[in-house]
Amino acid sequence: MKTLKVALKPSAKKKYARRAAAPGGRSPESSRIPLSEAINMVRSLDSKTSSYLQAMGEEMHALIRSLYPICRSITGNGVRETLRLINEQIPLQIFEVPSQTQVFDWTVPREWNIRDAYIKNRQGERLVDFQKCNLHVLGYSIPVHQEMTLDELKSHLFTLPEYPKYIPYRTSYYRESWGFCVSHEQWQELMARPDEVYEVCIDSSLESGSLTYAECFLPGQTEEEVLFSCQVCHPSLANDNLSGISLGVALAKTLEQSPRRYSYRFLFIPGIIGSITWLCLNESHLWRIKHGLVLNCVGDPGNIHYKKSRRGDAEIDQAITHVLKHHGADYSILDFYPYGYDERQYCSPGFNLPVGVLTRSQHGKFPEYHSSGDNLDFVRPEALADSYAVALLAIAVLEKNSVYINQNPKGEPLLSKRDLYSVRVGWLTDKDLEMAMLWVLNFSDGAHSLLDIAERSGIDFFRISLAAEKLKQANLLTGQQNGDK
Repeated sequence: MKTLKVALKPSAKKKYARRAAAPGGRSPESSRIPLSEAINMVRSLDSKTSSYLQAMGEEMHALIRSLYPICRSITGNGVRETLRLINEQIPLQIFEVPSQTQVFDWTVPREWNIRDAYIKNRQGERLVDFQKCNLHVLGYSIPVHQEMTLDELKSHLFTLPEYPKYIPYRTSYYRESWGFCVSHEQWQELMARPDEVYEVCIDSSLESGSLTYAECFLPGQTEEEVLFSCQVCHPSLANDNLSGISLGVALAKTLEQSPRRYSYRFLFIPGIIGSITWLCLNESHLWRIKHGLVLNCVGDPGNIHYKKSRRGDAEIDQAITHVLKHHGADYSILDFYPYGYDERQYCSPGFNLPVGVLTRSQHGKFPEYHSSGDNLDFVRPEALADSYAVALLAIAVLEKNSVYINQNPKGEPLLSKRDLYSVRVGWLTDKDLEMAMLWVLNFSDGAHSLLDIAERSGIDFFRISLAAEKLKQANLLTGQQNGDK
């Protein structure tokens, strides 16, 4: 199996940062601060936090705007151009997997590219124009250029009658076909001229090439990895895929500035066939994946939904659930089911990786889904920033979660002689910190992680973690281990 690797060098001058400067000339580099500082900003309740998250949302939306015009599919130059722009933000290694490569039960398809497409009337007017909206063409359409009647054309037209102004997004990856996606209003205009003869053109190619994907790998203190997976295969859809890409890039930029316990791997892959290909090529290394998240649809104004891994009780499931409980906004926790995004592949029974899904509105359950309604106005900077905050807090939980052993387990130790009693620390009252320390001391038995203790006590994880730090400094705790038991 031959895989080509292309390592792209990050742009030293950060051209995109200059091009997408926020209003007032501010360079959108809010994500380039260390994790610890970012966590403090997210968790505090002052005006600096509001400014930081506002800048984060603007930075993420700027990246979405730069990627939005590109016509992407599961292969082709649109994916390469997308990865080139991402590489201006974070360091990527690009992989090209040749067409017809066998990956488990699947075969890497031929590469598809498109240059133009239209439907013209007798007067030469473009009634349907790919140049105005790349959703107009059925993804992976084979080339066609001929005159045809409405009767010949209409079986190749796709609409959304329930949302007559939206152009649908449709594909035909694994069955050769061609077609146009139009708003239902456009369709009705075409149907009103039954005797018209149309010039129909799709200037595309479907030929041997490769499937392209990329990784950003940030090594940590251990080989154990946290996997983030983002799809790069949809054309001009802002929430589904681009919001996930923007969140992945923002998290990678923050982590790049920070000391890391775990190693972090960010995948930018086409849906389904991309994750299957990656799993096939990396099967011998999958034991390193300790936690994982699929990121998609994280920019719309809906409430956050978290879909658990197939295991249902993985540490990532606990971490996200805990963060959402204490986040102060409505949310939903969903059990795993074998449909959706690439979690279906990561959580297939042969791998059963601890990978969950972070979204806002669920895929397929908002009117704008897979249509022209999923545009730049649909994704909101404040929603992107909120998704960033949740994901960042979950990362901090994973980084800090550990198992300890109480060094004075027979009765409670005398905290006052260690200056640990009735001491105010930051946002915590005396009693807050004292109660957190009592919980940590009682359950630091080598069997309960800090996250376990936070969940059982109902106390926010970061209070529990702070209490553990104070107890470690007083030599009352030892034996730091992995969070999973």
